[in-house]
Amino acid sequence: MLKKQTVWLLTMLSLMIVLSVYYLNSPSEGDLAYFDSDEQQEQTTSSTTVDPLEQEETTESEDIEEMENADKLNTSSINTDEYFAAVRMEITNQRSMEKERLEGIFASSESSSDEKTEAYEAMKEIENLNKKETILEDTIKSLNGYEEVLVRNVSDNNVVVTVQTDSLSVTEANEIIQTAKDEFGEIDIEVVYQSS
Repeated sequence: MLKKQTVWLLTMLSLMIVLSVYYLNSPSEGDLAYFDSDEQQEQTTSSTTVDPLEQEETTESEDIEEMENADKLNTSSINTDEYFAAVRMEITNQRSMEKERLEGIFASSESSSDEKTEAYEAMKEIENLNKKETILEDTIKSLNGYEEVLVRNVSDNNVVVTVQTDSLSVTEANEIIQTAKDEFGEIDIEVVYQSS
């Protein structure tokens, strides 16, 4: 019961942090963006004349650009320390909720042995991932004396490493990538830096 209370408390605290950061960085009433109906009509008209295959490729690349720009916009307006703390808290909360869900499957008498095995393996994978990220963060911190390092496993074959530094050379980025590949294997590594 204590674990559920702790998870609940952490979830509420992280939600409070995220909402306070959002509130502090939200635009004032006069800064809201809007679409002019003529512009919206032109966009709709132009998108109907595009080849569907080209439109799909364009949409995917636009989505990626929008996600990257949104990440940059959201993180540039908040304090770097708050950014690292907020992202860590969010990752911890997501993984805690997933582990709790998996523990429920594992403990359930209605779950089959295959489901229990899968849940147990998934819990071990989450713990293993946490260990790898922590080891990599500590290694990269000691590498060039970065103030803060955040390693996020975005997907099975993609890891994002964020370091707190004013500038990052190509050589330093390559060292970070090689260190990450030593820990995670041959996967895509993205290196980003946040100035302090």
